[in-house]
Amino acid sequence: MSLPERFRDVAELEDALSQPSAALVDTLRRAPGDLMVLGVGGKMGPTLARMARRADPSRRVIGVARFSEPGLRDKLQAQGIECIEADLLSREALARLPEAPNIVFMAGRKFGSTGSEWLTWAMNAHVPALVAERFPRSRIVAFSTACVYPFVDVRGEGAPESVPPTAPSGEYANSCVARERLFEHFSHQYQTPGRLIRLSYAIDMRYGVLHDVAQKVLHREPIDLAMGYANVIWQGDANDWTLRSLAHCDTPTSPLNLSGPKISIRSVAQGLGRRLGVEPVLQGQEAPTAWLIDSSEAVRLFGPPSVGLETMLDWTADWVSRGGSSLGKPTHYEARDGKY
Repeated sequence: MSLPERFRDVAELEDALSQPSAALVDTLRRAPGDLMVLGVGGKMGPTLARMARRADPSRRVIGVARFSEPGLRDKLQAQGIECIEADLLSREALARLPEAPNIVFMAGRKFGSTGSEWLTWAMNAHVPALVAERFPRSRIVAFSTACVYPFVDVRGEGAPESVPPTAPSGEYANSCVARERLFEHFSHQYQTPGRLIRLSYAIDMRYGVLHDVAQKVLHREPIDLAMGYANVIWQGDANDWTLRSLAHCDTPTSPLNLSGPKISIRSVAQGLGRRLGVEPVLQGQEAPTAWLIDSSEAVRLFGPPSVGLETMLDWTADWVSRGGSSLGKPTHYEARDGKY
């Protein structure tokens, strides 16, 4: 796949984010049947659903959400995605959903968790239990997060899947451990095949770690270096790998780290500063630990990411310098206390 030098607008960006690889087209043949995306209305859901549809135009792709964003439902339906409005906290609403051999679970809550912890736990623990009970015979690829891991030494390669979730910081991270454990419980009970996708920071021009750092560089805001390292991956690759995971489900379900190589926040800020012609305002020093994951198992299954860091930096700097749109959803990658 040839990479563009820039994205002129949101339409061109979303087209790239939903472009399926030849490997995805081939892999999905090993996971036949309808595909349902639960929580399709989030940051990644629309382009993931569209990618699935483009990879196999004959396949029924169903997107389920509350569809609170104006125009999203119409846009997805125009792309061939069947949309169903439903509250996933409702057993009655779940009961009315059609059966689907393949499910990508993307529902969850992170931002706004502080002060509404009860809702965070309901979305991140109760909803997975309801879904796992409702669809015991489906393949379920469920989104999780790198935040289930403890901080690790920044000099290493990051936490592999063999590192157990251990006392992570904050209610959000703990609720994500609960999400995984409940999917695991019902996978053991019903022999439901699945994967728990421990994603670390997908990159879209409108949000993500690089977008956050670029905005701070551009507006000459201080960049805290305490959380000095992170893993990032182009959202198109994250979509592709997630969908390909449907053909690599385990019984019982198992975790799979999904991201790119470790990046330095200091180096990213300096690289964006050079591209933007602005000297970044760096503050503090890198802590010896960070939330980092080792995605070598995903690379073994799917190959290396198709988009490297330098290309993502070029795209990000170009996008923010032209005043490209933002989703207004900062990642809070710099938080070390787990409060979001």
